[in-house]
Amino acid sequence: MTPSAASPPASAGPLGTSRRSRQTLVRQAIDSLREQIAAGDWPLGTRIPTEPRLAEALGVGRNTVREAVRALVHAGVLECRQGSGTYVISTDELAGAVARRCATAEWRETVEVRRAFEVEAARLAAQRRTPTDVASLDAALADREAAWRGGDLARFVDADLTLHRAIMAAAHNVMLSELYDSIGAAMRATVAEAVGPDLHPDRHVDHTRLVAAIRDGDPERAAREAAAYLGTD
Repeated sequence: MTPSAASPPASAGPLGTSRRSRQTLVRQAIDSLREQIAAGDWPLGTRIPTEPRLAEALGVGRNTVREAVRALVHAGVLECRQGSGTYVISTDELAGAVARRCATAEWRETVEVRRAFEVEAARLAAQRRTPTDVASLDAALADREAAWRGGDLARFVDADLTLHRAIMAAAHNVMLSELYDSIGAAMRATVAEAVGPDLHPDRHVDHTRLVAAIRDGDPERAAREAAAYLGTD
């Protein structure tokens, strides 16, 4: 007896079901990772757990984790660094889209965007900083200087970005902080290019006066200090 033309091949059901099941698992893994990032389990700039640990925590296979991570890398939420791991570079796809745009921008354009953010953040931070903010700024500045003395470019870049994020936090403008974080990868590249690769003393930019202006509550002086190291006044 010949099967009806409308009847699907015998193998279509199981294969289709298997494919849909896998896609569902990947989507669930993506959603779980995104939720943990949004909740701050892995703050911006930090490395997420290894693939085996994620697979165990999520209760899925390593291939599923690999696909989920790849999707979030493509979305600009995560960044894979050869020999180092996978890091959080933004908290949502909108920020990821901004990060992708920054990745194709000219170095000059990125510095100009930094200027727009950092000068205003310094001004606001001087007006709004709390004792807790000042303590965070002092600690971040000390770490930055220690990293420079240690001669480790990657550590210095991380410490520099941590200080600037502390200034953003002291500005107490959530939208400003989120937009600034969205250009984190481009920021990292401009800082590394400006001071690398050997951290030559001539390339050191002292942020002591900037932090002092914020601590003293002097918004105009803080803005001038931020403008100065970014090549404007």
